[in-house]
Amino acid sequence: MKEVKIDELQELLNSFVNKDVYIHLETTNGAYATHFDENMFNAGAFIRNAKIRFELAKIIDDLPHRVGLKMNHGWVYAQGITHFELDEKGRLLMAGLDFTGKLAVALQISETPFSY
Repeated sequence: MKEVKIDELQELLNSFVNKDVYIHLETTNGAYATHFDENMFNAGAFIRNAKIRFELAKIIDDLPHRVGLKMNHGWVYAQGITHFELDEKGRLLMAGLDFTGKLAVALQISETPFSY
């Protein structure tokens, strides 16, 4: 994976606009729970193979980046994206690594379902 280049990632995101796609969205303790101390709970989220169609894709230039996918009746957001790649299967894989290099958030888009 390489570090986010706004124009390059935006072009790849746009290639999935108005198509039926599958998304994988996952957060780990690093993404939204870094403010918790050792006496508090940890949080995370996971969704895989949710079939959506989005009409607009937007990457925000702040670091780390926020990627938003605007659907007819709402949004999908991933905050903290730092790296991306288009793999050999044509899937757009985006990841956010925390300050230690560990995965904090992942957003993936594919025209075919992800394996289980």
